Amino acid sequence: MSSLPQQSASFPVRVFGGPTALFEYGGLSFLTDPTFDGPGDHPAPATVLTKTAAADGSPDDLGRVDVVLLSHDEHADNLDTSGRALLADVPLTLTTPGGGGRLGVTATGLADWQSVELERRDGGPGTVTVTGVPAIHGPGPREEVEPITGQVVGFVLTGEGLPTVYVSGDNASLDAVREIAARFAPVDTALLFAGAPRFAQIFDGEVLVLDSAQAARAARILDARRVVPVHYDSWAHFTEGREELAAAFAAAGLADRVDFGVRS
Repeated sequence: MSSLPQQSASFPVRVFGGPTALFEYGGLSFLTDPTFDGPGDHPAPATVLTKTAAADGSPDDLGRVDVVLLSHDEHADNLDTSGRALLADVPLTLTTPGGGGRLGVTATGLADWQSVELERRDGGPGTVTVTGVPAIHGPGPREEVEPITGQVVGFVLTGEGLPTVYVSGDNASLDAVREIAARFAPVDTALLFAGAPRFAQIFDGEVLVLDSAQAARAARILDARRVVPVHYDSWAHFTEGREELAAAFAAAGLADRVDFGVRS
């Protein structure tokens, strides 16, 4: 793995369970895929999503949130009822082009490689750039997957003197990761959505988001100095958890790259 400059030292990432994580970057507070509902069932097309554990915290614990990075708005395990309510109090939600149209005036959809510039709060030079990057929520080409599981987006954050951060969203495609790496590697911190979610009735039970071994491969492709796994617990359809992730990264010789984040 490539060495990275001193300014790319780790920043804390607070994880709440499921896909929800909070971190500060360029003095701005970013929240991924907010899911704070309690355990229970959420009807979805062709299936039911069952939440098995409460989040490790509540919206009241977040403090100021400047930006929500929302991989997609169509599934409750990425945006639930309490998450939707939270969006009303956040100045900006970045999401898919379709979601940007559905979620209202504070939401902006990003197509692949489309960027927005955000004013920094840390007094640093320039701006924070958030770039929408490809994500495919299932096996196969996008044109076959999106009619079933919907449109998804990932994000890359960059800024002068700041580390490069990748937030994968619900992506199952290592080819998409290779496209992103070609433009942005080496990545300092990768928030990789994992958990190997599966449904027997959808794509014949193939994974809809990275499994643990694929997450380790993605880390290698990205030349990632640190990986913070999310989206691997608190829902019944996640078939691999923390133990499988730790084992896969150890098998790949990347155990020292995994950071399971800060929990309350």
